[in-house]
Amino acid sequence: MQRFDEMYATTPFEGSDVRPHYKDYRQWLARQPGAAMQARRAEAEMIFRRVGITFAVYGAKDEGGVGRERLIPFDLIPRIIPSQEWSHLQRGLVQRATALNRFIHDVYHDQEILRAGIVPADLVLENAQYRPEMAGVKVPGDIYAQIAGIDIVRAANADGAGEYFVLEDNLRVPSGVSYMLENRRMMMRLFPELFAQHAVAPVAHYPDLLLDTLRAVAPASAPEPTVVVLTPGMHNSAYFEHAFLAQQMGVDLVEGQDLVVEQDTVFKRTTRGLRRVDVIYRRLDDDFLDPEVFRESSTLGCPGLMRAYRAGNVAICNAVGTGVADDKSVYPYVPDMIRFYLGEQPLLSNVPTWMCRKSDDLRYVLDHLHELVVKEVHGAGGYGMLIGPAATRAEIEDFRRALLANPAGYIAQPTLSLSSCPTYVESGIAPRHIDLRPFVLSGKTVKMVAGGLTRVALQEGSLVVNSSQGGGTKDTWVLEGAEDSGLAQGSVAC
Repeated sequence: MQRFDEMYATTPFEGSDVRPHYKDYRQWLARQPGAAMQARRAEAEMIFRRVGITFAVYGAKDEGGVGRERLIPFDLIPRIIPSQEWSHLQRGLVQRATALNRFIHDVYHDQEILRAGIVPADLVLENAQYRPEMAGVKVPGDIYAQIAGIDIVRAANADGAGEYFVLEDNLRVPSGVSYMLENRRMMMRLFPELFAQHAVAPVAHYPDLLLDTLRAVAPASAPEPTVVVLTPGMHNSAYFEHAFLAQQMGVDLVEGQDLVVEQDTVFKRTTRGLRRVDVIYRRLDDDFLDPEVFRESSTLGCPGLMRAYRAGNVAICNAVGTGVADDKSVYPYVPDMIRFYLGEQPLLSNVPTWMCRKSDDLRYVLDHLHELVVKEVHGAGGYGMLIGPAATRAEIEDFRRALLANPAGYIAQPTLSLSSCPTYVESGIAPRHIDLRPFVLSGKTVKMVAGGLTRVALQEGSLVVNSSQGGGTKDTWVLEGAEDSGLAQGSVAC
């Protein structure tokens, strides 16, 4: 299967045809002693461990039976994107985020796209992520997903050129932006000379953009809004990120027990008494937000939160019910949403997808399980997935039985050969498959920092980049050019 390499136009290490935007970096890399690079790898690991940049692996226990945390491996070789490619990606991401927000608003109000038959009504209204409690609820600016993490992959065309595809939309509680920021800090610390030689677009201002986006949705009665980050607690896999973003924005990190609702208004407990909360950047799922409305046994949320929300006295970001738009069964319809709401052709393509709820698609998938990627529509983190070419016969048969028992619970896609990028591994520098998660902030305008989190599958031949499955991360460089000012539609400079 043909593979697209980000650095080399020919097979990596078998030719010297380096892509133009990597040329200066590749020359620099060739001059670096191996021992020096190994020392910098060790320094990066020591710093990340000291700072506490860890990721909890659910289900993994140490010898004492305690949940295990590990460092997310950081790779020293950046993924570099030229300005003209980023400009195209950015326009496509803005378009997609805009259409998704229009879709969520429509679903909870007029349902025009359902009545037009563009998206099957049962797929939405019977979806586990659809929240009938949100029907008719007004949210600020009709924006439901203020923060979106949209996963992008690149694969080789028939002529060998690379094409970007959207693999997944993450709209509920997208994570990973803290690693994007810390990766950049680390690269600037270890290799300051590289940033003097390359015009790399900055990302450090993301927390400022995020805080502006959150404050913009505050109730009109709050001229100086109080923002908090709501975390499930220190045992959550992304707790480092929750604490990091709260610290970077200069706002409080709270748990559900720190909040109280009185007269349909949310307050946080402080040593000086109760203080009103206007905006909650929540990092826990809908089910746990309010035991009065959702899961009664939840101790992670705040009783009465939905009453305050529906009364318009507090904003919750992302809005309750956004999950209906990032379900994998809804994903195949996003290009149709773009055409329906915006009257435009999608700038970024979906990965071709078979919907197993359709009998013809199911028949094809069952006949080709050995060559497809099959995913649970509610799955995340690389769990609940079959990669046919790498699966055993027993694993394929297990998935066959699961598909026959619940076809609507799965989609399938071709096994794309994700683009690769040279990566430091134990044996030296070798190509490893990567993806990209840019972060899109939607408010009065749509804003982005140039780049995102590049995840890398560290095992040779693996296509699974998820941190929970052993993946690592890279710094993502977008090279600034005269033709690309780094502006999203209608935004200020990022």
